[in-house]
Formats: sequence, C-alpha cells, structure tokens
Amino acid sequence: MSDASLPDRQCPAVLIAAPASGQGKTTVTAALARLHRNQGRRVRVFKCGPDFLDPMILERASGAPVYQLDMWMVGEQESRRLLWEAAAEADLILIEGVMGLFDGTPSSADLARHFGVPVLAVIDGTAMAQTFGALALGLARYQPDLPFAGVLANRVGTVRHAQLLDGSLTEGLRWYGALSRETGIELPSRHLGLVQASELNDLDLRLDAAAEALAGSCEVTLPPAVTFAAPEVIAAQPWLDGVRIAVARDDAFAFTYGASLDLLRAMGAQLHFFSPIHDRELPAADSLYLPGGYPELHHLALARNVPMLAAIRAHHHAGKPLLAECGGMLYLLDSLTDVEGNRAELLGLLAGDAQMQKRLAALALQSVELPEGNLRGHTYHHSLTSTDLEPIARGHSPNGGRGAEAVFRQGRMTASYVHFYFPSNPRAIAALLAPDPEAAFASKPAPTGNCEHPSSCEHQPNVGASLLAKRP
Repeated sequence: MSDASLPDRQCPAVLIAAPASGQGKTTVTAALARLHRNQGRRVRVFKCGPDFLDPMILERASGAPVYQLDMWMVGEQESRRLLWEAAAEADLILIEGVMGLFDGTPSSADLARHFGVPVLAVIDGTAMAQTFGALALGLARYQPDLPFAGVLANRVGTVRHAQLLDGSLTEGLRWYGALSRETGIELPSRHLGLVQASELNDLDLRLDAAAEALAGSCEVTLPPAVTFAAPEVIAAQPWLDGVRIAVARDDAFAFTYGASLDLLRAMGAQLHFFSPIHDRELPAADSLYLPGGYPELHHLALARNVPMLAAIRAHHHAGKPLLAECGGMLYLLDSLTDVEGNRAELLGLLAGDAQMQKRLAALALQSVELPEGNLRGHTYHHSLTSTDLEPIARGHSPNGGRGAEAVFRQGRMTASYVHFYFPSNPRAIAALLAPDPEAAFASKPAPTGNCEHPSSCEHQPNVGASLLAKRP
C-alpha cells in the first residue's frame, strides 16, 4: 500500500540478470556502476536476495551503500521504500539479480515484473555463436509480461566474436555491448562466494578497467525512467534508545546487512565497532552483536587474542545480551577446525565443536519463530556443528531449501546459523538486544498502521520507511 501523501518518484533503472549463476552478473553490474560513476552520475546499486559479498564489491564500484531487495525476506513494502528513497538521489539505479533470472521463489524476474524494472540479460558468450540469440530470446519471451531491456555479452573473445553474438539476436532484441574476457577484471572467489572487497588491493584498478572496456562497446546513455510508487511510512520506535551495542567488524566478521544496522540506529542504539582479531578489549557496551563472516580463515588468530576472549566471556557472564549469527556462533563454540585439520579453541560459551567442510552444508531462506517473535533471514555455510544442546527453535524454509537451522539460547545469549534480517521484525530484534526489554517496551508501544492480515502484521518488513540514519 502506498502513502497517498507522498509523490511517486522516477529514475532510470535496470535489473542485471543471467541464465544461471557464474555468468558474471556482479562483474558486469560493477562495471556499469563504475562506468556511470566515472561519468559523474550518482549511481545506486541493489542486490536481489540475501548476499553479503557481492554488495561489498558493488559499494566500491558505485561509491554508495548497497542494500538487499527481496520479495520475501525484505518484503514488498521495504523493497519499495528502498527503491523510492534511492530514486530521490540517484541518476541511475542498478539491481543485480540472483542465480538465474527465473530461479527461486521469489525470483529476480518476480521483482522486475512487480516494480516494472526492465531486465538487462548478461550471457556468458564463451564458446558460443548463434545459440547466444536463442538463449537471449528465451529469456526475453519466457514470461510475456517481463519488461526486457536487452542483452550484454560477457567473456567475449574477439571483435568478430562480439559481432557474431550481436548478429544472432532476433525479434528486435537490443544489443547493449560486450565485455571481453581479456580485460583482467574477473573477481576471485572462495567457498562462500567472492573474496571480500577489503582483501583485493587492486579492486579499483579492476573496476576502472572493466568500465573502460564497457565504454568501448556499450551505450552509456541512461535507460528509460521507471516510476517508483511511494511506500507506506511506519516510523521506527525508540526501543533501543541509548543502548550501546558492540558490533564485531573485521576480516573475520563482516557479514552485516546495512538495513539492519540502520534499523538499530533508528531505534536509538549507539553502534560501536570493534575487531575480535586485533582489539584487546570490548568497547563499553550494553549488548554485543557477532555477525557472520570468515572466522574459519582467522580462527588461529582469534584463539591467540586471549584478552578479547576473556572480555566476551565476561560480557556473557554479566548477563548482558549477545546475538551471534553463523560465523559469530562458530566463535562461541569450544573449537573450530578448518578443512586442513587445523583446530583452534575459541570462546567456549556454547558447548560444541564445528568442522569446516569442502562442500556446502546448508543454503536456504529461513523463518524462525522465537519467543520474541518471528524473524526472517537466510542460512549459507560450509561447516557442521556437533553439540548436545537443545535448540529453543528451528528455522523453516518457505521454499523447501536445505536447512532447518537450530537457534540456541543460554541466558541472554542467542546463537544460530541464521543471518537475521532485522527489519523483518524490529520489535523482536529490540527484545533480543535491549538490556531490559520490559522497560524498553513499557512506554513505547508497537507502531500501528493498516494491515490487511492482522495475524501477519508483525512480519511486515516496512518499519523504518522514514529512516534517515545511514551507514558511516
């Protein structure tokens, strides 16, 4: 539902999608963002679905924060708000799709159709000629009501190869250009996806090279404007007013949603970032948030930082709130062993041990019913955890994905493999992180608003539509 008092906004926009994963969507999206940014345009980029690594690259490319869009985890209203707010400040909105264009429920195509954003299909042209046109036509016509902008070829060999691909397009499909496989801009990956942007010393050189390569074959004119309807506005409540939250942030713990941190600030929290690898003590804090990341790449260094281990144990033993997700939960365990067999003893606050696997252990959207309320998020990990602890809840995948993740609780400590999307239930998150939840809610009632289905109102991820807080 839109707010009739707020005007619709228009902004050129395109959704970059592909027939499958591994086609180079992130590389092309980043190249487009850097190309238009280098031309002096203000570019806002979004990522479809749950993802932490691609947005790091896209933020560097665009110079602006990157947020998630998803019709289930983020929700229609919150996705609408994010696009509407971006349209007020951007000259161009780019949305990177997830997996293949029609894969998943909801899919990238579902989001494109719902918001009227035309699709730019990226197809890996390696070892392909006229079949390129057949694949492009299938993507464009599979759903008749899908807005379709055109096609861009990735990993093209020569100018002649690009000409063959261009010439294969039929039925008026538009050729947007090509990106050569010789440009040296392919982004390196590891088991959870792309390498973190902070680890790539030559990332800006790669991005500029990709932008220059695209400029030689791609039109740099803006796509047509898309109209974004105004969202329903529900202001965040000050349930965390004055609460100091220590947030782990370094190469081991970097998987946080910008919208989640924005929500904490909007509810009044003061965020203090620290490094479990390098810092010797916690910042002065009432609550502690240990997000996911790559602790398995730094578990030996984490184990050597004895003062930090002692500080986090003291925080928990003092009865203060602690929320740990995925890699943050591994940090709480007795030990973590990597794929080479290197074992490190860690916090020991959660009885159990984790072993990294070479193969994917779980990948799924998750809905979790906690005592504080229902929270949505996702799980994606390569480790297996053994513990005798009984969970207080288990996640449920709305589309049958792998994973029914356990949620463990001891005192005020809550831990799970699930990466929670905080705006899916602000009140539940406030209850998890507030030192005294009863006092926090006593004089600050839940926001009210129109809800066609009252039983699902607490799941409406549109609280924060008037947020002004931004990431530093």
